[in-house]
Amino acid sequence: MPGEKILLAGGAIKSWKLLFGLRIFAFMATLVAAIVMSLNRETKTFVVATIGTIPIKATLTAKFQHTPAFVFFVIANVMVSFHNLLMIALQIFGRKLENKGFRLLSVAILDMLNATLISAAANAAAFMAELGKNGNKHAKWNKICDRFAIYCDHGAGALIAAFAGVILMLLISAVSISRILLNSK
Repeated sequence: MPGEKILLAGGAIKSWKLLFGLRIFAFMATLVAAIVMSLNRETKTFVVATIGTIPIKATLTAKFQHTPAFVFFVIANVMVSFHNLLMIALQIFGRKLENKGFRLLSVAILDMLNATLISAAANAAAFMAELGKNGNKHAKWNKICDRFAIYCDHGAGALIAAFAGVILMLLISAVSISRILLNSK
């Protein structure tokens, strides 16, 4: 419905304008999270032993591919970015298409699924980040953030962007559902 409006604290706003703005920010947040995490890599050389006066060195690299939760994080963020890009294109080029019934319902369902996907990925990555920061004394897993600080800082930045994407996707889902309710009246 071209004139459907949603009431906000500042007054009424057309729902398609609100969705458009939220989708652009969600697209940017999830894309930034995916890019930052996928480029996250740090290489360090450590002295692992000393024979006499000769140090034995090992070069270690921390990459996001070493942790399945981070791989899932990148894939999920790319998928949610792609979903939002498609929905933005549909809003721009599909304005003449009918905004009722099955289309609104399917978009709302896809928005909820993507909010769930990005939330699961961000939480899995946050768990692994916490493990990297603090380790686990009971399992005798050492922390790595004291040795790979740049890697952990970039991962934290990606997590912040992903959680911003989670919040934006939840807002998008709420607006999508409210559009269904407004159209049913």
